[in-house]
Amino acid sequence: MEIRRALPQDIRELLHCLKMRSKYAVLLVFVISLVIIEKENNFISRVSDKLKQSPQALAEANSTEVSPAPAENGSLASLQELDAAFSQLRSHLHNITLQLAGDGDPGPRRHVLLMATTRTGSSFVGEFFNQQGSIFYLFEPLWHVEKTVTFLPGGASAVGSALVYRDVLKQLLLCDLYILENFISPAPEGHLTPFLFRRGSSHSLCEEPVCTPSAKKVFEKYYCKNRRCGPLNITLAVEACRRKQHVALKTVRIRQLEFLQPLVEDPRLDLRIIQLVRDPRAVLASRMVAFSGKYETWKKWASEGEAPLHEEEVQRLRGNCESIRVSAELGLRRPGWLRGRYMLVRYEDVARAPLRKAREMYRFAGLPLTPQVEEWIGKNTQAPRDGNGVYSTCKNSSEQFDKWRFSMPFKLAQVVQDACAPAMQLFGYKLASSPAALANRSFSLLEEAQPSWVT
Repeated sequence: MEIRRALPQDIRELLHCLKMRSKYAVLLVFVISLVIIEKENNFISRVSDKLKQSPQALAEANSTEVSPAPAENGSLASLQELDAAFSQLRSHLHNITLQLAGDGDPGPRRHVLLMATTRTGSSFVGEFFNQQGSIFYLFEPLWHVEKTVTFLPGGASAVGSALVYRDVLKQLLLCDLYILENFISPAPEGHLTPFLFRRGSSHSLCEEPVCTPSAKKVFEKYYCKNRRCGPLNITLAVEACRRKQHVALKTVRIRQLEFLQPLVEDPRLDLRIIQLVRDPRAVLASRMVAFSGKYETWKKWASEGEAPLHEEEVQRLRGNCESIRVSAELGLRRPGWLRGRYMLVRYEDVARAPLRKAREMYRFAGLPLTPQVEEWIGKNTQAPRDGNGVYSTCKNSSEQFDKWRFSMPFKLAQVVQDACAPAMQLFGYKLASSPAALANRSFSLLEEAQPSWVT
């Protein structure tokens, strides 16, 4: 309380000095503003609480011991000493602010959901957010939920699964990572687990302090790629999530946009949904490589015609396309609860102009695009050839996005076009009328993107 009573006297002394030197007018406003905000603003109240924990620091910040006593005219002995006093006060308050608010933009906390299906380039696009240091990014945490729900006795309906996904997703966006302990197998012990799916694809889980020293004789099924870390401490991960300014999550396990309305309307969240789509012909071609065992019938039918293509497999393809289309149509209708919260993005547009699309997505999400993200995009979209592995995020994107056209049999493309025509029309994918049209590099199968896809 003595320090608080002394503070106005300090200000009066400074006022008298600053009247004599107009160049310090800005600093005068700065000091007066701090006093007013301290009385009326909750954030400055937190700064006060922080300072009370360090009385010595408080004294240093508010005292004028570094300056000599005012002369008879009330001014400080020299302008240099006045500079020193202000520099010390400003530096100390700046450091306290950073401790409380965290590094980076102190703006509103954003929550971003990248919503896609398998083999649409979502791992690649997810890296746009993973590379931003102020974003806590999670890669496919609902994988554990899917495994648990799928293997329950009797399984779960599509609606039941979607509701479980939604509720878990809400907790994750709120940094409650403990919710995953109910689904990770084997169950974590003491909030420690070496079994979080693709941990290494989330920078936030592989940097200090979440990256703890590695433990001998502990098998890490999912480990960090560029450094050795011990089992994931979920408590440390929760704390790291809360320290980060924003949260982003990528999932291929939520397709029904309408189920996300409670999350969009939750006052604790500022959710932005980016739905990523890709030409279904390219998706099928990629899945036949990545999930070869599940598409043996397709491959044999396409190459040899030996095995019949069962109608149930075609129906499954049609159902996938329809669920994507229905969600996109809902988003593009701009219902009141979703207005300004939904963006439709085609993978092909990202591949052709990755930096431009990254800027659009960041602008939509209300986030700053950092030089680190731009640098990563430059390095990982101009590779001399496609990266190794089906999950690679290092590609010559402008040349790779439509190479499927030159390896897919036309009759297979026809099956996809028949099953997915409504979705393809909505997203601007042209139908190929002949094998020559499919393999003709000069014939684009992509219409121009529509401005209305950003709501």
